[in-house]
Amino acid sequence: MKQKKITGGKRRRGIFKNNKKNKPLISVITVVLNNQKYLSKSINSVLKQSYKNFELIIIDGGSTDGTLEILRKNNNRIDYWISEKDKGLYDAMNKGIRLSRGSIISILNSDDTYYKNALKIAVNYFKKYKKIDFLFGSVIKHKLLHGYNPNKIYWSFGFYSAHSIGFFIKKKSQIKVGLYKLKYRYSADYDLFYRLIVKHKMTGVATKKNEIFGKFRRGGISSKLSNNTFLKEIYQVRVDNGQNKIFVLFLLFLKYLRFNLKKFLTL
Repeated sequence: MKQKKITGGKRRRGIFKNNKKNKPLISVITVVLNNQKYLSKSINSVLKQSYKNFELIIIDGGSTDGTLEILRKNNNRIDYWISEKDKGLYDAMNKGIRLSRGSIISILNSDDTYYKNALKIAVNYFKKYKKIDFLFGSVIKHKLLHGYNPNKIYWSFGFYSAHSIGFFIKKKSQIKVGLYKLKYRYSADYDLFYRLIVKHKMTGVATKKNEIFGKFRRGGISSKLSNNTFLKEIYQVRVDNGQNKIFVLFLLFLKYLRFNLKKFLTL
């Protein structure tokens, strides 16, 4: 039986304040599927932000646990939510981007939480550096991740802090670079960054090390991938974006050796 689309939320009147440069509207997009355990914490971390000019958009992929009950319970505090089958994580993110009305977009996975001043810090950076297209905030994962080095994208995977929590992008820049490509099931965010940085030469900065945006909970989809599956898709992303095949194979070979060395040393 085909699931019907369910929508909810209550978009606040007068939320359009994008013309006021001192208080741009931020669209926070959260994607969820069967995550009643952590969703409430994620929602509350947005609602308790010190910066108030935001909209919260939640895209549910057709949950069958208690997720819908949480969305209905918070109906008047969420600006828009939808529940329907989709084509995966990045398809849901694309839906959220299309629905967004803010001049700045951020992604917050349903497992993760913002710290109280995350949006405030982000807005201050976009005010200070008016020409930037995007921002990477410091994030707590298994350790503190911080900084942004665009030159490392050609040979490393550790050139940014995190996609969820830490990544903020201007809506006009998002439109220019395009949506997440669904051909990449696990690495469409990496492909987006490659297009953003290499193809379109867009400008980004990182927050200071101690300006932490939030906490990333380990145990998501990426943590369950086999190393071979991950390397295969990363290879495709790099080659599709114009990197030399031989060079990419060399990079992945080094990464494979490093991964297995770590595995051996932990035995």
